[in-house]
Amino acid sequence: MKHPTTLFVGLDVHKDSISVAHVFEDRSAEVTFVGPIGTRQGDLDRLVRRLQSKASRLVFAYEAGPCGYVLHRSLTRKGFTCLVVAPSLIPKKPGDRVKTDRRDAVQLARLLRSGDLTSVYIPTVEDEAIRDLTRAREDALKDLKATKLRLKSFLLRLGIHYTGKANWSDAHLRYLAKVVCPTPSQQIVFQEYRRAVSELVERLGRITTVITEQVPSWRLSPLVSALQALRGVQDTVAVTTLAEIGDLTRFHTPRQLAAYLGLTPSEHTTGNQRRLGSITKTGNSHARRALVEGAWAYRFPAKVSESIQKRLEKLPKPIQDIAWKAQVRLCKRYRRLIARGKHPNVAVTAIARELAAFMWAIAREVPITA
Repeated sequence: MKHPTTLFVGLDVHKDSISVAHVFEDRSAEVTFVGPIGTRQGDLDRLVRRLQSKASRLVFAYEAGPCGYVLHRSLTRKGFTCLVVAPSLIPKKPGDRVKTDRRDAVQLARLLRSGDLTSVYIPTVEDEAIRDLTRAREDALKDLKATKLRLKSFLLRLGIHYTGKANWSDAHLRYLAKVVCPTPSQQIVFQEYRRAVSELVERLGRITTVITEQVPSWRLSPLVSALQALRGVQDTVAVTTLAEIGDLTRFHTPRQLAAYLGLTPSEHTTGNQRRLGSITKTGNSHARRALVEGAWAYRFPAKVSESIQKRLEKLPKPIQDIAWKAQVRLCKRYRRLIARGKHPNVAVTAIARELAAFMWAIAREVPITA
């Protein structure tokens, strides 16, 4: 017979095992540690049947980590409430130096009952697929930059210098095709580095092509097009930001969005003293990096270029007005910050914070279907 009570279940999830602890909603009830179970669907089903015999309502929670959201989606499909918790926001005692799977599961169950856990945003399967594509592109770009640096460093050790204007231009590639190293062994190393660069360029192109093909059928495709009205927010920045954050209007205010992105300054206030430090860098680093990259476009005076005009032609007047307002304000703000002696990196970070606010304003003008 089921009891009309709520059972809070803490799960410490690993690749090969899940440690389980539960506690009833009664504040005087003690936490019970069930023990570890397997990660297969059959193991989870047996656990659910066992817990359903104890209570009529089950609430689960586990920490966000490398295992993703498979467990969350499995439990929610069965009609249960499941929270994926931000590990950095879990309350911890300063003097607690002991960490075990049992203690983690027990702590999750106890904090879930008290309501002290903060859930992370759970993307849909389609959103996560686009996010994986953008992250694969970002990884390919990082690998390409590192490989190019290895090749240039190798040539520098051999005293071979390129005196042209731009690296990796057509002229530079023709120069590399004529390079001859002092020894056959070094020539092989050079050719391998060149081949690695070529392969990574092709890999980056393939991933970018797939993203271009997949975005039009994505539910956030209208918002991707609308965000490109902003200067510096082309397809890559727009897709990366939305893939990482989802619908921007899930934040009630732009301040919440900036805080989620870690673009707000840290603060230490005591008494009458108020000190602001560097940005917090909390939240999603991928979206923050994309926004900072786009914010560099506001170093120059406000202007509607030919490429921006083409993107604006298909958008409603309210979105065009927001985009022009953003240009005028952010370009002017960048010049003021530089005039006050701010470092360009600091100024661009401040521009990125306000750019996120304008993106939020545009998102409110675009209806998104679930």
